Amino acid sequence: MKILRRSILEELTLTNIYSNYSVGQLIEKIIHRDEAKLTSTGAVRATTGKYTGRSPKDKFIVKDALSADKVDWGNVNQSIEEEVFNQLLGKVIAYLDNQEEIFHLQAYAGADEKYKLPIQVINEYAWHNLFARQLFIPVEKDMEQLHEADFTVISAPGFKADPEVDGTNSEAFVLISFEQRIVLIGGTEYAGEIKKSIFSVANFLLPEQNVLSMHCSSNVGDEGDVALFFGLSGTGKTTLSADIDRRLIGDDEHGWSDEGVFNIEGGCYAKCINLSAEKEPQIFDAIRYGSVLENVALDEDTRVPDYDDTSLTENTRAAYPLENIDNSLEPSVAGHPNTIIFLTADASGTLPPISKLTKEQAMYHFLSGYTSKLAGTERGVTKPVATFSACFGSPFLPLNPSVYAEMLGEKIDKFDANVFLINTGWTGGMFGVGTRMKLSYTRAIVHSALIGELNDAETTTDEIFGLAIPKSIPGVPDEVLVPKNAWADKESYELEAKKLAGKFHMNFEKFTEVSETIQQAGPLYRPV
Repeated sequence: MKILRRSILEELTLTNIYSNYSVGQLIEKIIHRDEAKLTSTGAVRATTGKYTGRSPKDKFIVKDALSADKVDWGNVNQSIEEEVFNQLLGKVIAYLDNQEEIFHLQAYAGADEKYKLPIQVINEYAWHNLFARQLFIPVEKDMEQLHEADFTVISAPGFKADPEVDGTNSEAFVLISFEQRIVLIGGTEYAGEIKKSIFSVANFLLPEQNVLSMHCSSNVGDEGDVALFFGLSGTGKTTLSADIDRRLIGDDEHGWSDEGVFNIEGGCYAKCINLSAEKEPQIFDAIRYGSVLENVALDEDTRVPDYDDTSLTENTRAAYPLENIDNSLEPSVAGHPNTIIFLTADASGTLPPISKLTKEQAMYHFLSGYTSKLAGTERGVTKPVATFSACFGSPFLPLNPSVYAEMLGEKIDKFDANVFLINTGWTGGMFGVGTRMKLSYTRAIVHSALIGELNDAETTTDEIFGLAIPKSIPGVPDEVLVPKNAWADKESYELEAKKLAGKFHMNFEKFTEVSETIQQAGPLYRPV
């Protein structure tokens, strides 16, 4: 039997359902229930047990009449039967019905009035509800009675699945039913699953409205010039978009419609590893009353966060509302992008810190989505691992990557955007030998790109990757711009660069539907 999405709360008989609690009320509940600790900044700090990152192998999409012919099924989009989903849904509702209290939030995903998605979030934990309140756009008090959720997220971390009985891969599960409009989460306390599940939903629904959904951050200059920063977690999206000289539109998820760019979220979810007031002042100052810290170490006496301590995980996180960034844009809606930046954290140390891409190269590298997956982002990842994630967001894309890529290509053409590939990873050697690119160099590079200095700059072509490298950028040593020059061992550089080029070609073999010009826009070097 299907349970209608708007009757979920009616299925629960317990009386203590706290709807749309304020930040202060939720913090009181969090402390009273001993779910988290209050820090010296006024933020609450929660720990998430063994699940300190997303669990992609435990994520499934229900295969039904709506999704069967639309979803790009495979290792990323794993299917699960409706019967399995319904049985688990019934068990989770029964589990929540036995709790003393649960928490309910009415909100939106999408800052653009034309495309916003009404949602509701039902949480076992008060701190998860606070997290959702900061990451989505809460409904205003006088609109609560009129709000009808088009999608429901149910999060019950305390409910552990039995794989043999429930048809899951482990005790944890993230299930999406597009027909019933429900996201069902259990067995994991990692709050990021809540936000990313709704992003997956947006990636299914928005393209049907001719809106390109994007895993990127975005900001806008005083002249209305918009920049997009694509990249997987840990590549610098949040850090680089938080620019004191530009207004922040959002740090992770956006839509690009015929009218321009809009933020899908109402807050930011920043990595905290080695965070400092000197290096990232806007993010550091944003973590205050009402913010949520995940797995950040605390001084037991002073409750001062220690962002350098990775004893719990390297994937330490902070969730805070956009308004905590002093120069954020409200509402978070802007015009069409002038500059598009693809971010990669290359652990091989062979990609240039910046390259100017042709349209064909832009399509190639967008579909490739190369980076090195950094430690802690997913369970089991303890050191950088080379990975290709289509459209810089494969884990969150229900549709075939070509759908998003074709939309991006059309928009690059239509709005004449300049595209750059920026490496925030290693220089002077691979991981363990070289060093991470200095943030000051990357900021100088980004600044030059945003003000248009690199649009027609003199370049040199990388002989292995075929990328156009600017010959000079203020604030960046010339030897850093050409990766080979930064390596002491030139033979090792060439060996590693050719290895990476080979990985690009091998990965791209699956994109048989793209044009020959795009297929030929990859690295010049091809393994024999």
